[in-house]
Order: sequence, then structure tokens, then C-alpha cells
Amino acid sequence: MKKIFIVLLAVLLVLATTFAFAGCDASKTITVGASATPHAEILGIIKDKLAEDGWKLEIKVFDDYITPNTALDEGSLDANYFQHTPYLEQFNSDYNTDLVGVGKIHYEPFGLYGKNVTAEQYKKADFDKTGRTILIPNDGSNLTRALFVLQDEGFITLRSGASATETLSVQDIADSNGNKVNTIDAPTITAILQESDDGTLAVINGNYALQAGITDTVLALENAEGDAAQLYANIIAVKKGNEDTEKTRALLSALFSQEVYDYINATYGGSVLPVFTVE
Repeated sequence: MKKIFIVLLAVLLVLATTFAFAGCDASKTITVGASATPHAEILGIIKDKLAEDGWKLEIKVFDDYITPNTALDEGSLDANYFQHTPYLEQFNSDYNTDLVGVGKIHYEPFGLYGKNVTAEQYKKADFDKTGRTILIPNDGSNLTRALFVLQDEGFITLRSGASATETLSVQDIADSNGNKVNTIDAPTITAILQESDDGTLAVINGNYALQAGITDTVLALENAEGDAAQLYANIIAVKKGNEDTEKTRALLSALFSQEVYDYINATYGGSVLPVFTVE
């Protein structure tokens, strides 16, 4: 009887220790949702730094712009990293969530791409900017941004007074120059462009162009001067109330580092640019 009691006690001690460690591990795990490229790649750079400080970084990769925000709102993520502030604000409005940005990490200039259109052809003075099919993202802030790229490149003219801080639609095009502007789900544009007729153009989010490996075929890049880089900087987002938690502070401290700054500049050839400064 005494031996049975000792065995049971030993088992209970093992179980208690196991649960204690499990609870400790959970409390020291930072779970971040991210797009595969470049967000998850950038997060991968800080895993060792966080581990040195006693944190385990778990990166969950998403291939859409909806799920990482709903997962953050529901509490299965501590933070996410895939979006800019205008998109986050529109998402909060559309889905009645309360998510906030806590740090700007990088900027991805939008790129203009073409089906069997080379940069050399595009740069010629006689390149025809009328009568083309042009694909752009269909979500509010990115659609707005794409329209300004098309206007800057001379394909369309927007209505007088149109602002990049508004949520625009194709109805805000005052003069299309005979071009047909089609709004498409952002993750599918690269694939649809490849199946389109020669001469079709597309404005593509930087991360999707990177994933598709087409950044070396870009025809034109969004103007990165001025306010665009800050307005459309990709951010770390958390649920409101978690802006100053220990996990949030640790994550931001690791990201705002010389190592991450240098990695972004060395890896993406200008398709991704850091927007934070290193002290």
C-alpha cells in the first residue's frame, strides 16, 4: 500500500511539473500571424534574439488579408504583421473589430506589371497607355492606392479633389483614357495576369510580387517619396488593450534593430524598405 502511494505521488509530481512548464511555455510564447513574404521572413530574423531574452516566437502564415485580423480579434494571435494602417482602419469599420497598430516596420511600394510587356518597351515614349485592361486590388485602401499609381503613370485621371486618404472606387475615375480597370482580389492578381491577354497590366502589392518572384520585371514603382511610405507602412497590430504588454514590448524591441534594418535593405532590392530608425 505504501509503495502504491509513493508511485501515485511520483506520478502526480511529474504531472504537476509538466503542467507547470506548459503554462510557463505558453506565457512566454509570442504568436504572430503574418503573410509569407516578406513578413514571416522578417519575423524569422528575430527568433534567436527573442529566445535569448526567454521568448519563443511562433509564426503563423496566412495567405489572405481577412483571417489574420479575425484571429487576432478572437485571441488566437498575440499580434499580426501584414497590413498598413488604412487597411486596418477600414477592417475595423467593416468587421466591428478593435485592433490597433503599435509599430511601423516596412513599406512595400506598389508595382506596375504587364503580361509580356518589358520595362524597355514601357519606357519608350510611344508606349500606348490607352485601351488596356488593367487589374488592381479590390479592397478599399489598396484600391485607392492603385488608382493613384495609375494616375501617376498617365493611364487615368481621377476626379478633382480625390485624395489618397479617402477610400476611392473606380467610380472616382474621371477619365479612363479608354482603359478598362478591373478590381480583383489582391492575392489572385499575379495568377490572373499570367492568364490574361498580352499587354494586360496589373498593379500588384509588393508582398505578392515577391512571392511570385516577379519583382525584376516591374515596369514602374509607386513613388516612395513624401507621405506614402508612412501612410502605407506595414505595421505590427494588436488587439486594443494589448499595446503595452510584455509580449508587445519584446516583439517591437526585437524588430526595431540594426539586424532587421540591414536584412530588409540587403534582401529585397528596394521592393521592401524599412521605415523605422535605429538608435
